[in-house]
Amino acid sequence: MSATVADEVKYAEAASRLRIAIARLARQLRQESHGGLSLSQWSALVTIEENEPVRIGDLAEREGVSAPTATRVVATLEDDGLLSRTSNPADRRTAYVALTPLGREKLEWARNVRTASLAQRLAGLPDVDVDRLLELVSVLESFVSTP
Repeated sequence: MSATVADEVKYAEAASRLRIAIARLARQLRQESHGGLSLSQWSALVTIEENEPVRIGDLAEREGVSAPTATRVVATLEDDGLLSRTSNPADRRTAYVALTPLGREKLEWARNVRTASLAQRLAGLPDVDVDRLLELVSVLESFVSTP
């Protein structure tokens, strides 16, 4: 069954509005609290958490940055006590990084701050709008879980 031109226009408009709203919300949440780290450093921490232990070269690839840039980010996070680095016993030139307990605490703190901020904003909405958003969250969750 093919979509009509009207359907295609509707889907394009929905996609555009959804993309813009999600991007704006994500930007607002990112900007609210940096906790002393740059956005690149936060991104690296999350990527490391999701893939640890991870080689610095793989981190660079996942983050879309050069290997020297990833090395500098890792060095700074390591100096701050947020990451630990280990060498591969089979190849001492290969280093792996993982979060330290302090790194995990810092990520949890940032998530809690962002969640509290969003909860405060939601508290300012009428209950009917919050209920509608909650219904749509399950739609979004299933939407993003399918390729």
